[in-house]
Amino acid sequence: MKLVVQIPCLNEAESLPRVIADVPRQIDGVSAIEILVIDDGSSDGTSTVARECGIEHLVRLRHTQGLARVFMVGLAEALRLGADVIVNFDADNQYRGADIAKLIAPILAGEADMVIGDRNIQTVREFSPTKRALQRLGSWVVRKVSTTEIPDVTSGFRALSREAALRMNVVTEFTYTLETIIQAGKQRLALVHVPVETNAQIRPSRLFSTTWQYVKRSAASLIRIYTHYEPLKTFSFLGVAFLSVGVLIGLRFLYDYWFHHGFGKIQSLILAAVLLIVGVQIVLIGLIGDTISANRRLTEEILYLQRKAEERAQRRSSESNDRA
Repeated sequence: MKLVVQIPCLNEAESLPRVIADVPRQIDGVSAIEILVIDDGSSDGTSTVARECGIEHLVRLRHTQGLARVFMVGLAEALRLGADVIVNFDADNQYRGADIAKLIAPILAGEADMVIGDRNIQTVREFSPTKRALQRLGSWVVRKVSTTEIPDVTSGFRALSREAALRMNVVTEFTYTLETIIQAGKQRLALVHVPVETNAQIRPSRLFSTTWQYVKRSAASLIRIYTHYEPLKTFSFLGVAFLSVGVLIGLRFLYDYWFHHGFGKIQSLILAAVLLIVGVQIVLIGLIGDTISANRRLTEEILYLQRKAEERAQRRSSESNDRA
């Protein structure tokens, strides 16, 4: 059983040695533990520091790609290296390496495909009341969309089995945390969470410079995710709202027309017609979105089968080289 701990980095030369040293080198049930650092175009010598710390693998991107892209690059490289379990471990020293064994235990026991580290965000001192409220809201939305019970959906400390990693397809450029949980839920992967501890914050988050930016980007992400994965439900709700108002205004016009001897407010009739047309169009958009969503699921399955085929070909090639 091979474990690859992937550490995404962007200008983490100062904290990286402490993080690497914290990764355990022996865990019961794991035969090999290797560290993979993905340098997202750092300018402070992060790659040099990583090599000096004696890590096994390093991927350096020439330009900054963003957290979501770096996460997927790490998964692809870990799979290529033959990982049976992959742990994503942040480079800002937020999490504790001692919890890695706890995180991967459900996967080793065959009870889970993905495990999320639950920070119990209500007790994290660095989180402001606004951020805690948004975390609760975001977690609730993701739980509803994914039909899972993960309390801390934004936690970057997570473990994936090889099977789960093969099925991941992150398309957002912002963050991978929400989308991967939703994908796991939609694909019926076994998803659990375990409590983990956090270290004291050594620097502010680089994902957000201000609370307002956090609010804006988090709200946009939640809306995008919900409409992306539940288009019919989202647009049908909006469409029915327009249709209902249009019907009510139309009924008021008919009431005035019938009981006031043919005199009705023509403005009400025009407004009702516009609202009804808009409502029908929104519902149609939801139907089209639902069709696109179905096609996306088929595409994801094709990608998964393609990756499995490439994996089998790589294994056969490796076995042939060993015999030679």
